[in-house]
Formats: sequence, C-alpha cells, structure tokens
Amino acid sequence: MKKQKKSSAKSAVPTGFLDQFNLEVPEHFPEHTMAPRVAKSFVNSEAMTDANPLLNLSSFVTTFTEPEEADVARENFMKNYIDHDMYPQVFAMETRMVKWLHGLWNGPKNAEPYGTATVGSSEACMLAGLAHKWNWRQARQKAGKDTSKPNMVTGGNVQIVWKKFLKYFDVEPHIAPLEVGNYRLTTKHLEKLVDENTICVVAIAGQTFTGEDDDIQEIHDWLDKYEKRTGISIPMHIDGASGGFVNPFLYPDYKWDFRLPRVQSINASGHKFGLVPPGLGWVVFRERKIFNEDLVFYVNYLGGEMPTATLNFSRNAMQIAVQYYLFLRLGREGYTSIMRHAVDNAERLREKLVESGYFEIMNKTQSIPVVALTLKPQFKNFSEFDVSAKVRERGWVLSAYSMPANAESVRSLRIVVRPHLNRDVIGILAEDIIKACDFLKKNGGNAQPPKLHTHKTAPKC
Repeated sequence: MKKQKKSSAKSAVPTGFLDQFNLEVPEHFPEHTMAPRVAKSFVNSEAMTDANPLLNLSSFVTTFTEPEEADVARENFMKNYIDHDMYPQVFAMETRMVKWLHGLWNGPKNAEPYGTATVGSSEACMLAGLAHKWNWRQARQKAGKDTSKPNMVTGGNVQIVWKKFLKYFDVEPHIAPLEVGNYRLTTKHLEKLVDENTICVVAIAGQTFTGEDDDIQEIHDWLDKYEKRTGISIPMHIDGASGGFVNPFLYPDYKWDFRLPRVQSINASGHKFGLVPPGLGWVVFRERKIFNEDLVFYVNYLGGEMPTATLNFSRNAMQIAVQYYLFLRLGREGYTSIMRHAVDNAERLREKLVESGYFEIMNKTQSIPVVALTLKPQFKNFSEFDVSAKVRERGWVLSAYSMPANAESVRSLRIVVRPHLNRDVIGILAEDIIKACDFLKKNGGNAQPPKLHTHKTAPKC
C-alpha cells in the first residue's frame, strides 16, 4: 500500500489570518497591540447590535449629515476648541455665531452680544443658572441681605439638567407640580413659589415630555405684576434646547425670546434642531453684564492670554465648525424649510395615529416636530411600553415613559420626527405602530416600565 503523500497545497487563507479576528476582549487592560483593521473590526462588531441611529426616534439629537458636513467635521476634530491662540478662526466662528443667535432670538440691538458654545445644553443651562445665582447674590450682598437660601422656580416638566444644577450648586428647588392634562409651567403656582430668594424662573420652549412650550408670556407678565406689588424683580431663563431652533423660523411673531424684557438668557441645543451631530449647545445672554466677570477665568499656558468661561476645557472644534457650516449652508431660508417639513410630517403622523382609534394626543399644539401620545383608556390589556417594544422588532426606537411627579398615572409614547424622515417613511412608521397595536389588542402585552432609582434628597415636585 502506497503511503499517502501529504498535501503540499497552501491554504487560501494565510495561517493566523482569521485567528487575529477571533479573540475575546480582555477583562483587564490589553497587553498586546493589534493591527488597525483588527481593532476597528472589534469596535464595529461589538456595536453592530446597537440601534440604527436613523430609526431612533426616541432621541432629539441629529443622526444625519451631508458628505460635505462630515468632511468639515473630519478636518476640524483635531483642533482644540479652547486654544484661541493656535486656532483663532474657530474662536472667530464661535463669536460670530453668538452674534447671529443673539439677533435670531431678538436680542436688543444696542446690547453687546455675549454667550458661548458648550458641550450640549446641559452645560449651557448650568452656566446660565450660575450667572443668575451670582447676580442674585451680589445684589443681596449690596443690600445687606442674607444670601444663604437661593431658590429657582421651574415646572415639574423640566429636563433633568435643572435638577442636577439645583443639587450641584446648592440651590433650593421650587418646582411647580404637574397635573394630569396640564404638563406645562403656568402662573397657577407662582405665588407660592416665588420670593425674594428666587434667582430666576426657568421656562421651557419645547419641553422633553410633550414638545409643548410653557406659558412664557403669561409667566413674564405675572412677574411684572409681582414686581409692582413687592418691588422684587425676578429674571427669566428660557430653556430652548428644542424650541430655540424651531420657533424663530416657523413662528417669527411669537414672543418667547429676548423681546420679553425679563428674559435674560436663552440656551439651545445645536445638536437637536440646530442639526449638528451630538455634542453642541449654546447659551446666549441678553447683554454682556448678565454673565458676571467673576465667572470668567484667564489663562496663558496655551500661548497668549485667553478667557474661559465654560465648565469644560479642552475639546475638539468639530461641532463648532459644523454648526458654522450649517448656518452658512442653510441660512434662514433653509432652516425654515427644514423645520416646516419636519412639523408637517409630525402633523401627518399625528393624524394617522389618531384616526387609528388607539391614541389620544397629549400635546395640544404642534409647535416642534414631536408627537406625544397616550393610549385610550379602553385598551387595558397592553400599554405604551408594549407598543414601544413591539415596533422595536421593526427597528424603530420610540420613547415610552411615565410622566413626572403628580402625573405619574399618565404614560406616554413619544416620537421625535426628525428632518431626515420623508413622507413615505412617516406612512411606514404609522402603519407599523398601528399593526403593533392590532397585534397587542388581540394578544395582550406584558412589558414593564423601568423602575427609577430614587434618592431621599432628590428635588421633588
């Protein structure tokens, strides 16, 4: 019997080629190097099961960019935003955009525009809160009055950043309770909440839960009357994280901004309806003196002397460059068209879902492209959480949640209709939601809402 010759044929795949992609990520800090494409494959393969950002309608943040926009981001992401000495034009872009936003929000023409880009609206809100706390304290000190008990008045509908601010910076929360059927801050509770220690009243333009605005004009006028009665002047801050890039373009006659004299500061999210990828906020003050010089620091260890007035320091300049690109690219005309398109599609989705017979609308007015729904009470064998879970099978990510304190009995399904969705896709989305409801009506659901961790010291409504 002849001995079988060993095959001399070489494998089509080099020895060890697949092995380098077939490793487990170590529990501890990696000991050895990897080839760039191997490391990339590990990152991308782990992230493959994440949601598709384009289908994530739970989030307000931008998930679409033009190729040229992506190019601008790539060409500027290695620049350190804070280093004005090395990258003076980035600082010039930021300064110019602050001026543009001051004008967009109808700041006084004789005032010096002042503000800054931030890492999202959370940082912007905190800077505004600090400015008002500082001004209140200095005024009290000058008058020889106690400064130990500052408070801030907000509604129970505020985004979590404001509760963070209250806790981080030792400001007493005066939070107006919500009511079933009314999820906005109005004047109803102000008499009990406002006093001489109030650093400001925060009102929202485009709230997270329903997309509605607080009753900004009514609150402003109430504070005017309060000052006439008591002599106490209280400023307003407008949290325009969502509405700040919608209201100016779609509702130019609507007075929510610096046209109201008590409005001293406004924040907005560039990464929401400003259309920038995540990581950019703006805070703009009515005039320079509102942001106290005590809150500005000067450094020279990056080169020439430069001011810094943000909570963060080093970060890349990508978002600022992209925002500048978008302002130039779109202008008032483009932003108006995009926001109209998004709101029109939100109205179309809203109509289709109401016509299905399953839902009631929570936001009575459609000002920003958000659809907030609650199931009609007769559907007792499934919930909004079940609907959210069922449409996830089709890739859609929709928010389902219980409303804040004093309205916890109300559950909501919220859909953020972002500009990249066209009319055809809106029709597909509506159909998928209705089919999910049809299935759940027949078969029932068992999804449970997540339980939130609570702290005894957390600000309560």
